Amino acid sequence: MNFWFAVIRQTGRNLRQTWSSQVMTFLTVSLSVLIFAFFSLIYTNMIGAGDRLTDDLSLIVYLEDEPGEAMKEQLRRKILNFDEVEELRFISREEAYERFAKQLGENSDVLLDMPTDFLPASIEIVPLKSLRGYSQIKLFSEYLTSLPGTEKVQYGQEWIERFYHFVRLLTIVVILSGTLLILTATFMVAYTIRLTILGRQDELELLKLVGATNSYIQTPFLIEGILQGLMGSVIGLIALYGLFQWISTRFTGPGILNLFQFDFFSPLILIAIVLASISLCAFGSYTSIRKFLQI
Repeated sequence: MNFWFAVIRQTGRNLRQTWSSQVMTFLTVSLSVLIFAFFSLIYTNMIGAGDRLTDDLSLIVYLEDEPGEAMKEQLRRKILNFDEVEELRFISREEAYERFAKQLGENSDVLLDMPTDFLPASIEIVPLKSLRGYSQIKLFSEYLTSLPGTEKVQYGQEWIERFYHFVRLLTIVVILSGTLLILTATFMVAYTIRLTILGRQDELELLKLVGATNSYIQTPFLIEGILQGLMGSVIGLIALYGLFQWISTRFTGPGILNLFQFDFFSPLILIAIVLASISLCAFGSYTSIRKFLQI
């Protein structure tokens, strides 16, 4: 009990003596956590939005002519030879006309003078969820284009391509921001601990001479790193939550942001970010202790 009381008192003394460096380190760690968590939050929400959007993903194969029963069976076999699908439906010209009229609703009277077979026959294919990655969907679409009698394959490819490119870019940003967090937390804490050690080198040597143990001398510096990681990550996440709430409130109402459901991190992810920050800062503190505290 006396040991930990002395260690905590020594830690407080270290923090007071190097308060300016401690504040700079604390702010830097908080900002690094905020940047990393911000892009991670966007990334996880975009992945979730992509999963929800692909739940309704279907490929529409427009045919040149209305297929007969024999051609339908041949097309079905060829499609299933590529891979299993969740659903496969043949849409006749009349069915396509009825769907279009239903979609027009009150404006369906514009079709009164139009023939009921002016729309092309098509095949609607709902791929398996395991086949909904961008590269797999693109490969499947190219295969469907090669089917006999196929005029065009449509699945919102331009939008999906842009979405997946954006997610790929966001992945790179998350990796870079995570690297920034690792480097900043490690080196800033190590630099602060180094300054503290150099400023108290004579006192530390005197403590060793009068019988202070290595644990008594080293533990306060390690606690400093842990506190920097804890407080920096907590403040950074609080700032992120405030920003999240501000954006959610500010952009409520009709708009593109309301096409997706954005959620904040779960408690487990928040705890993981805090623990990761503490570990990095503790590691930075430990490296300085090993390198500059020759005891």
